[in-house]
Amino acid sequence: MRYGTPFGVADIAGPSMRRLLSDGDRVLVRYGAPLRPGAIALFRHPLQQNLLVVKRVAGRRPGGWWMLSDNPLVHTDSREYGTVPDELVLGRVLLRLAPRPAWLAPGRGLERALRGRPAWLAERLGVSAPVETEL
Repeated sequence: MRYGTPFGVADIAGPSMRRLLSDGDRVLVRYGAPLRPGAIALFRHPLQQNLLVVKRVAGRRPGGWWMLSDNPLVHTDSREYGTVPDELVLGRVLLRLAPRPAWLAPGRGLERALRGRPAWLAERLGVSAPVETEL
């Protein structure tokens, strides 16, 4: 029997989510949480399933989720390996725990309210737009 929703901690390695997340950050993950575009997801790499990856959800596609890096210089994301099937998605990143705590999973209402506001305020509250790329 399952009581409550499972949570876990993951360490960030690499520059793919730089600006919002940096190498060495620790994040709180809610396993099994529903995804939506704009959320940050933890999933198994489609080609190396022993590798866990954190990327921003860009949208739903036939066959799974389209995931993108926040760092425009990094292309190791769905542009390289395609969609991520549902069965490889582990959960949603909710919170950066260290070194600077920050909420990373705002509700849709907060996202709408922060559109057009200063970028630093939006990022502090976990609202960060993904890099504009052709999907």
